[in-house]
Amino acid sequence: MASETLKASTDAAGLAAMIARAADQKSGGKPSLPPVERWNPPFCGDLDMEIRADGSWFYMGTPIGREALVRLFSTVLRKDEDGKTYLVTPVEKVGIRVEDAHFIAVEMSPVERDGAQVLFFRTNVGDMVEVDADHPLRFEIAADTGALKPYVLVRGRLEALLSRAVMYELVERGEMIDVDGRAMFCLRSGNQIFPVIPADELDRLSR
Repeated sequence: MASETLKASTDAAGLAAMIARAADQKSGGKPSLPPVERWNPPFCGDLDMEIRADGSWFYMGTPIGREALVRLFSTVLRKDEDGKTYLVTPVEKVGIRVEDAHFIAVEMSPVERDGAQVLFFRTNVGDMVEVDADHPLRFEIAADTGALKPYVLVRGRLEALLSRAVMYELVERGEMIDVDGRAMFCLRSGNQIFPVIPADELDRLSR
């Protein structure tokens, strides 16, 4: 049964149609994100599908060029506790590969709210994310280049890597803040502070 389901799913258009039907059924035809966190279907194997580091999607080594198809697939992504990413419907769960992040944050929109800066990001698949306690920023330093890599939590365990242009814009809004007795270069959104790097290491940061 699982192998037959996986075989049927290896056609990208067929999988997309099934996902669309599932989404319409659960949302009454209204645009919304399917409740993938509540679905517990059987695992049906891995697809030859990959999200690459630049945010592009590939199926069997070929780019998925249709934006609408990529957006549809993105709505049923789920990263489980095992660290793997799946496409999930009410009837099946199939694994895909993710080279870095699930999404790319392509635009930042800072706003003023109650006298404080609040950061919003738009992803390459249309998600809008407000940076807060439930959608935090985190930062890595790339081992090979020393470059700063900022991520924002979008939903569940799915993250977006900030594009280089957005990262530069974000860093311009950084400030020095004392965190537990140490000067840190930080970003602020609303009442949340997100430490990036110790102030005395800032000069070593390669951007």
